[in-house]
Amino acid sequence: MIKREHYLEQIRGFYDSDLIKIIMGIRRSGKSIILEQIMEEIKNKSDNVIYLNFEDERIISTISNAKQLLEYINKNRKNGKNYLFFDEIQEVKDWQLACKTLRLDNHSVFITGSNSKLLSNEFTKEFSGRYVSFQIRPFVYKEIMEYCQELKISCSIMDYLIWGGFPKRFEFQKEADKIKYLNEINSSIVEKDLISRFKIQNMELFKRITNYVLKSNSRIFSARSIEGYLKNEHIDGSINTIIKYLNYLEEAYIIERIKPYSTKTKNELAYYFKIYNSDVAFNSIRCMDNRYDLTHNLENIVYNELLFMGYNINVFHNNDKEIDFLIFKDNKQYYIQVAYSIADEKTYNREFNAFKNLDNTIKKVIITNDEIDYSTSMVTHIKLKDFLLLESLDNI
Repeated sequence: MIKREHYLEQIRGFYDSDLIKIIMGIRRSGKSIILEQIMEEIKNKSDNVIYLNFEDERIISTISNAKQLLEYINKNRKNGKNYLFFDEIQEVKDWQLACKTLRLDNHSVFITGSNSKLLSNEFTKEFSGRYVSFQIRPFVYKEIMEYCQELKISCSIMDYLIWGGFPKRFEFQKEADKIKYLNEINSSIVEKDLISRFKIQNMELFKRITNYVLKSNSRIFSARSIEGYLKNEHIDGSINTIIKYLNYLEEAYIIERIKPYSTKTKNELAYYFKIYNSDVAFNSIRCMDNRYDLTHNLENIVYNELLFMGYNINVFHNNDKEIDFLIFKDNKQYYIQVAYSIADEKTYNREFNAFKNLDNTIKKVIITNDEIDYSTSMVTHIKLKDFLLLESLDNI
């Protein structure tokens, strides 16, 4: 497996800190690999390392609560500073109490989890100033290229647009094997992480909402619009239930919601949000007859890549026109439009007209899969294949 230096360089400065290091993210995004790579670096200077994977039934059957965890560490620790690595810590009851105690006793604690409850209001209040968190995501294209080189295989941009960046899926070359693996991830998260954890009674309703949302990535939603969809399908689902289920999906890092920013009243369109999938595979495994949603997947991938580059992202409404992204980093801002192709005149006009009457001090960018350069004096066109190799937009 490749060394994910992008994340390691963010964490490395905290190796010896008494702050709890929380490594979060969706299942199968590579959190355990990151943990292993941190351990390997620390083992170069110390053998005082304890690792526990709480997805292992042999471990969770004997260490299932805070008291048992503390007893195990006290029994197995060595003299001097100890480095503790707990994988999928949320499986341990009252794990917060154990970590709170351990960090005070010359331990450097690293934990991973697939549930944003790790950073719930209760946790952040209790641990205020005593932790740092890092979110791990599936591969972006630069990482895919590096991993495929290691595996001695090729991976096209089209493959990325359809099947996304879950690391292990690149070990399977047959499309049927990829789909099977990705479906297993989907089932594991939906059923184990969500239906089981939150004791969801109406499983059919939850699955219908989940399928609808994941197949409709990169679109503006409201809870009421989802309610309207359910009514058209003759399914009952209250606004409160829809909001609750969306929160569950977000807590498992399956989706992210962004509120649009507007030039209109109060600068925000309350009640509305745009949803992006953590990985476009969640859309593609729900498509029939190879009719993949490349247009919305492309926008979703640009979103994921921009996050990886470190940008803060808003969706922007320029009166009645939507700008896909208004992004910020290091006091620099960019308006960004994304389209699969603007070769068609109607699409070209629609995408470029969205930039009209915007602040000319903010750079305007359009990203498409076209081979022709459509840049103008006011708008910079970036080909998708070039964008995916950028470290930032600073030098465009």
